[in-house]
Amino acid sequence: MTVPQQPLPCSRTWEPVNLAEFPPLRILAMSNPCPACTLEDVLSHLDHWECVTCGHEWSKEAAPVTARVVKDAHGNPLADGDTVALIKDLKLRGSSQVLKQGTKAKNIRLVDGDHEIDCKIEGSPMALKACFVKKA
Repeated sequence: MTVPQQPLPCSRTWEPVNLAEFPPLRILAMSNPCPACTLEDVLSHLDHWECVTCGHEWSKEAAPVTARVVKDAHGNPLADGDTVALIKDLKLRGSSQVLKQGTKAKNIRLVDGDHEIDCKIEGSPMALKACFVKKA
């Protein structure tokens, strides 16, 4: 027994859509913040960026890469290999030891992250924030 086909009660007809006509949009997280509002909810179009929050649009031209500058507590720029001195007593996390004010760290290395300086103080490796040191 065959069932006769009846037309659907819906009067709409659906046609396939060519997805190539519609460029893909995607939200980028923490890659290219909006220059107007500095939020990171950004839509990527083929030739420009668009902020979801404020609606600002800007081109996708390559932004110039600036060198990272790390400054000490007095505003002096630091470089790899410098010698720095602590400007206040610092308690070591997880220990009862204290690094005294004036303690020097030689041959520092600048790194990315929440602590900008890697060094050795009295033979122990340390990670310091630049706001607690001055250039010696």
